[in-house]
Amino acid sequence: MRRTTWQDGDDLRWAVRHWSARMGVKLHQVHLREMRSKWASVSTAGRLTLNTELLDLPRHVGEFVIVHELVHLLAPHHGKLFKSFMHAYLPDWERREQRL
Repeated sequence: MRRTTWQDGDDLRWAVRHWSARMGVKLHQVHLREMRSKWASVSTAGRLTLNTELLDLPRHVGEFVIVHELVHLLAPHHGKLFKSFMHAYLPDWERREQRL
């Protein structure tokens, strides 16, 4: 049975590694820290920073944030290509986004 919540930061980091491998994108660093105004950010150098508040959200919502940021490495803007990637990796991404 699949867990619906995060165990800890390592569990969240594992999900990042899983999704990055599945999507074929390279990450060099994954950081968790408090962020005041956003859920996550990713740099073109492959540094992903996740808000520690994600640990308090349901797993499927956190996965949306992870995939959203990783898709930015494939398509930097929120245009048609970005949305196509989101639909390919998370067909229900819009429903997940609404939970934020």
